[in-house]
Amino acid sequence: MTGHACDMVIAGGGLAGGLIALAVAKRHPDMTLRLVEAGPTPGGNHRWSVFSSDLTGEGHDLLSPVAQTVWDAGNEVAFPGHARRLAAPYRSIASADFAAALHRELPQGAIQCNAPIAALDAGGVTLADGTRIDAGKVIDARGALPSAHLNGGWQVFMGRHIATDVPHGLTRPIIMDASVEQLGGYRFVYVLPLAPDELFVEDTYYQDTPDLDEGELSARIDAHCAARGWTGREIGRETGVLPVITGGDPAAYLAEARVEGVALAGARGLFVHPLTSYTLPFAVQTALAIARHAHLPASQLAQKLEARSLGHWQATGFYRLLGTMLFGAAEPAERVRIFERFYRLPEPLIERFYAGQSTLADMARVLVGKPPVPVGRALSALTSDRPPLLFSNRKA
Repeated sequence: MTGHACDMVIAGGGLAGGLIALAVAKRHPDMTLRLVEAGPTPGGNHRWSVFSSDLTGEGHDLLSPVAQTVWDAGNEVAFPGHARRLAAPYRSIASADFAAALHRELPQGAIQCNAPIAALDAGGVTLADGTRIDAGKVIDARGALPSAHLNGGWQVFMGRHIATDVPHGLTRPIIMDASVEQLGGYRFVYVLPLAPDELFVEDTYYQDTPDLDEGELSARIDAHCAARGWTGREIGRETGVLPVITGGDPAAYLAEARVEGVALAGARGLFVHPLTSYTLPFAVQTALAIARHAHLPASQLAQKLEARSLGHWQATGFYRLLGTMLFGAAEPAERVRIFERFYRLPEPLIERFYAGQSTLADMARVLVGKPPVPVGRALSALTSDRPPLLFSNRKA
């Protein structure tokens, strides 16, 4: 079967793919687009958050059609020996609101859901049902690939959206509550007050394996809420197993992931924060870059994105070094000390860290002083390879 031809087809309707579609449609309204998503709706079932300072004016403009919850009064962190309020405004996007914006802003017929892709090439994509969508350019934004060419650890989480029985009284996000018991790795609870009677509570772990036990994490969220007097009913949940990249061979990974003439974007193109697994600022930057070069021939666009990916890898080496020390030098229950020390540093440094824009002075400030891990173990970790990022497990 043959589908309609278009100027650009974007494989994967998650955050990266959806933002590319928005950016290209806005800058080039003459171009015909197709956003192809395997699931029932673009955006999937996720929540993405960002410090306001992580985005440029152009980035905020790109996100402006998407409904966002914004906390201008800042955010909070808590550790066993330290708690702090940070002034940076914080904002969060629900995937349902992202999907609504895509349906509203993109041309009718541009979004095709329930359409798993069987194959793609420089001239288009072939769906699992045999339908062929021919395209002048193809962008592959279908998510990270497991690879023996990358190594590191894992960030594992469960988030629950709760309607509370009574107003909960929180006015600011608690972006990292690490005063909780440390279990199997660095653990913290992330809490967003979405409305006076709604909370998003997420239990997150930096751990050595990708195992996720939904029953166990759900019980821990129940216990955390009960200890704080938050009662109510669950109205949504999400889970995730994300790679925390500490090293590897990016050129070999890209060669493995590459389809000649197809541009790689999102996590598939390594556009992530290697330590925090943060994606939103980098997805915005990549979408804007693709929109600026959307009229290039397909092969040139693919080459430009690959060069951009390798440049991003080089620019984020400091965060991979820190990740190596986090996983390799600190005992799982002691990893909290690294983050507690970090959150005593000046707030502008913390903001630049999350945006992937740390200066040389920032890097020196993070590394100098009394180390939170033994020096010998840190040096040993830097000369050892972490396990390859190959698989993920989940227990129902």
